[in-house]
Amino acid sequence: MSGDGALRSVVVVGAGLAGVTAADELRANGYDGRLVVVGAEAELPYDRPPLSKDVLLGKATLADVRLRPESWYADRAVELRLGVAVQDVRPAERRVFLGDGTAEHADAVVLATGGTPRALTVPGADHPAVLTLRTAHDVERLKSRLAPGARVAVIGAGLIGAEVTASAVALGCDVTLLDPVAPPLAAVVGPEIARVLHAQHGQHGVRLVHGAVDRIDGRGDRVLLHLGAVVVEADVVLVGIGIELDLALADAAGLATDRGVLVDEVGRTSNPRVFAAGDVARAVGPGGPLPRVEHWDAALREGQAAAAGVLGLPAPAPRPPWFWSDRYGTHLEGVGEFDPVDLSVVRGDIAALDFTAIAVRGGRPTGAVAINRPNEIKALRRLIERGTPVDPGRLADPSVDLRSLARGASA
Repeated sequence: MSGDGALRSVVVVGAGLAGVTAADELRANGYDGRLVVVGAEAELPYDRPPLSKDVLLGKATLADVRLRPESWYADRAVELRLGVAVQDVRPAERRVFLGDGTAEHADAVVLATGGTPRALTVPGADHPAVLTLRTAHDVERLKSRLAPGARVAVIGAGLIGAEVTASAVALGCDVTLLDPVAPPLAAVVGPEIARVLHAQHGQHGVRLVHGAVDRIDGRGDRVLLHLGAVVVEADVVLVGIGIELDLALADAAGLATDRGVLVDEVGRTSNPRVFAAGDVARAVGPGGPLPRVEHWDAALREGQAAAAGVLGLPAPAPRPPWFWSDRYGTHLEGVGEFDPVDLSVVRGDIAALDFTAIAVRGGRPTGAVAINRPNEIKALRRLIERGTPVDPGRLADPSVDLRSLARGASA
């Protein structure tokens, strides 16, 4: 990996799930050299998914959602450099330069820089009432504005937007949800399921607006959102339209990028001393760059893969992508590739929000989406991972326990 084969110091740039997982895996697999994790936020590394749910609702504090307790880092001799940004990565010099003027020696670097919320690029979007949600600071700003009766506009009905909408409803806010796509999430779960999920909002008193915001006019502390002839008044606006990747360090270091830092199966970039994981990484397959996956599980597995790459170990076995989302007391999960073109087998009742829908291709399950059926998703993860042929009739039969099929596949 390094020119003389020595691995005395590893610097992980980014203290999110991918970065902390990489540090954990390095120690778990026997690396005993210096290990530094650099994070731009001053907070101990924390998990992001709870921000839009339990933390926003006041059911959990930031301390409750830490990725590891503070003692974990000391016990494993993981040095944390928090509240400081990395300014430059110079692989040829084996150094990483920090914003406080210091530099760290690095025989290997793991880039886990993630991204920042994509900004709304319309006139007036810089109004102080227009917020995003990505960090601990963001959630505190948003939480302070979600008082009962507050008029809240959420732009973007993807997973984050839907979760914030449900949280704001629970806090007693008057919520309007805006999205130009009808129905939102159709590309992920198919149009039928997407329509049912989106209808949940209306059933809980949310005003649904189909359209794109043209401009935002400030009216003191409040704003007016213009969508053609439609005007939405709000005390606070949450923009949830995706993230912009932080590629500045990768580009400055001369790494190959294409809507992400291009990596192989162990997170190795075009420079053998630099690895990447998490939202910022984009795997390259036999046919070229693959779609990026921004879910929690992908960040975890990419952190594990990058650690294996640093240590010269084989890549972890691939797993089908998996995600989840919670809103209005329902638990949505998806695994694999749920392509609406594939044969769809349904267990339960989609309209009643109690179902598992399974995509089948060539007699094998390739993806699934479920509401409140975690055991079935767990079983389907195993079947999809192993490429197990299953009779679609058995998948659809509610008397067949999918866990028994999965146990048979693993036997």
